[in-house]
Amino acid sequence: MIAEAGQQTRYKLVIVGGGSAGITVAAQLLRKARELSGQIAIVDDAAKHYYQPLWTLAGAGVVSREVTERDEAAVIPKGAIWVREAVTAFLPKENAVVTASGNKLHYDYLVVAAGIQIDWDKVKGLKESIGKEGVCSNYSYDYVESTWDSIRQFQGGTAIFTQPNTPVKCGGAPQKIMYLADDYFRQSGVRQQSIIRFVSGAPTIFGVKKYADALQKVVERKQIYTTFQHNLVEIRADQKQAVFENVNTREQVTMAYDMIHVVPPMSAPDVIKKSPLADADGWLDVDKHTLQHTRFANVFGLGDCANLPTSKTGAAIRKQAPVVVHNLLAQINGKRDYRHYNGYTSCPLVTGYGKLILAEFDYEQIPRETFPFDQSRERRSMYWLKKEVLPVMYWHGMLKGRM
Repeated sequence: MIAEAGQQTRYKLVIVGGGSAGITVAAQLLRKARELSGQIAIVDDAAKHYYQPLWTLAGAGVVSREVTERDEAAVIPKGAIWVREAVTAFLPKENAVVTASGNKLHYDYLVVAAGIQIDWDKVKGLKESIGKEGVCSNYSYDYVESTWDSIRQFQGGTAIFTQPNTPVKCGGAPQKIMYLADDYFRQSGVRQQSIIRFVSGAPTIFGVKKYADALQKVVERKQIYTTFQHNLVEIRADQKQAVFENVNTREQVTMAYDMIHVVPPMSAPDVIKKSPLADADGWLDVDKHTLQHTRFANVFGLGDCANLPTSKTGAAIRKQAPVVVHNLLAQINGKRDYRHYNGYTSCPLVTGYGKLILAEFDYEQIPRETFPFDQSRERRSMYWLKKEVLPVMYWHGMLKGRM
């Protein structure tokens, strides 16, 4: 159901964000507490809903971007009311949020699942050059096809793949497309006259040693040059140059490119940064185990906007959502049997067409693997899990509140 402007201004629960986290929480709540039907508002102005993990494969020509898209109206669970507006302010002392039209929505409880903000404008020249002449990115539905175009049209030279030192959606995604591009360059006969560079603001290839060791072997096998602790700060499209800055010394290095895949810096949404809900760095300030806000007891948060010290992935949301649902219902019912989230997340690391390392780990960077074999080895079975099984689990499991 879509709410008309000004129609209803008070709800038992307001969920800010209609992405993976917000829809999953709403669906699970309505399955567990049918009495909440008609009392939950999902506030989001997006017309479309995307399964973003497949954008890596769309950028490599494996799937079309269209298979990742649904109408937002189609994923709103029955019993929830969709307020199709953006939230412009949080007023937790008043138990209210303000929407773009100026409406004030009051709540008894609030779940913040507002996602992450992509800061395209923080790289000089990027907004003007993205999607053109070899400058591409998988981090937008609008630009993901430009990645496949750039890979197909590459005739040799230097291909650069970047990663910022900010948190990003799926910390492994910036390098996945690089491995796929390497495979395609070999298939198309241009790899021998090519140099591939991975330039990352992070200190290492991956944060968990077991998987970092495996990825280092992939990099060596594919003869990829790596540079760490360097952020992309400027694209000079007319000269086909990329300017990087050392995160420690601020010294700048200019590299020529023929193709460059850019992962832009990311941050908490501005509406959270300027709100009383933010921590010192602008992220939603929640307890990392209970997912309850540290200062406002009737506020919970999850997903990419939260300051949880783990990778920001859909797999993390799948484990966070049941904790939020249980703890929220416990609070509503006057109980204190809170569940705890251990920081579980997963990064399906595509290392080529038909190859994947399935990284799973927790807050302590300890592997928490699902299958009874070494998941740090490249496997075709795990690739098909990502390509075929996980999308079905997402659309028909997570978003339906079934898992």
